[in-house]
Parts: sequence; structure tokens; C-alpha cells
Amino acid sequence: MEYVPNPYLEFRKRFLRPVERREARFNNLLALKITNLVGTMWCAYAFACLALISLPAAIRAGTPTLIAWIAQTFLQLVLLSIIMVGQRVAAAKSDRQLEHTYNDAEQLLKVSDAMHCLLKQNTKLTEEINEVVRDIRKPRRVAGSGGRGPSATLAGS
Repeated sequence: MEYVPNPYLEFRKRFLRPVERREARFNNLLALKITNLVGTMWCAYAFACLALISLPAAIRAGTPTLIAWIAQTFLQLVLLSIIMVGQRVAAAKSDRQLEHTYNDAEQLLKVSDAMHCLLKQNTKLTEEINEVVRDIRKPRRVAGSGGRGPSATLAGS
């Protein structure tokens, strides 16, 4: 049985690269820039300062307004950026793990290919050894004995 490398490996290498080119579209590029800007702790600090500007007015207006300010202004503005930062950190960790797993799998496939080549060589050498052993064990006629007697049947015995 002849070994054929898995064609899925080459497909996978070609398939993973077009994802990088998809970001070149204007809308995706703009969305990516805005997300990278808003998803920072500095933006969360700026939103917190912006929200705190309206805090005195919310306190003067009473409890319902203060609760609405906390829920609608502070939490939405500040937590949005903080959640985005957390998601970016988690995604980076996930990407690193994915890259390590991919590299490990590639190395295992290379080891598997090398083992297959070694097994092929081993099989070939074993067949050659078997042929040599068969040739050694074959009875040979000794020249000049005329084919009589036990010494004429086996050479060197």
C-alpha cells in the first residue's frame, strides 16, 4: 500500500489565508478601526469621565433618575469598553492556543510521515534480509563430489 499525504492538509493551508484578505473591504476596515479604538481601557476611562459629568444632575433629580443614570449612562458607556477589552484579551489567548495546537498537529503529521518512511525502509530491508537468509539456507551442491554422499548435499556443513 503506497502512502499518500492527506490532501486536506494543503486545503487547510489555502483556506486559512483568505480570511486575512476579507478585512480589506472598507466597511470591515472601518468597523475594525472603531472597535479597536472603543475596545481600550483608555476609552473606558474617557466614557467614565463623560458619564460622571452628568452625575450631579442625576443626583439632584432624585432616585429614579439616579438609577436610570447608572443603568443607561454609566454602565452602558463604561462597561461596553471594558467588556470589549476582556473579549480582546480572551480572543488573543484563544488565538495563541489555536496557533500552538495547529503547530503541534503539523509537527505530529511530520513525525507520522517520517515514521511511515522509516517503516517503508524497514520493510524493504527486512525483505532483503529474508532473501539473503533464504539464499544461505538453500542446499548447494559441492563441486567435484559427483553428487554422492552427505557432504555433496550441503556446502559447508
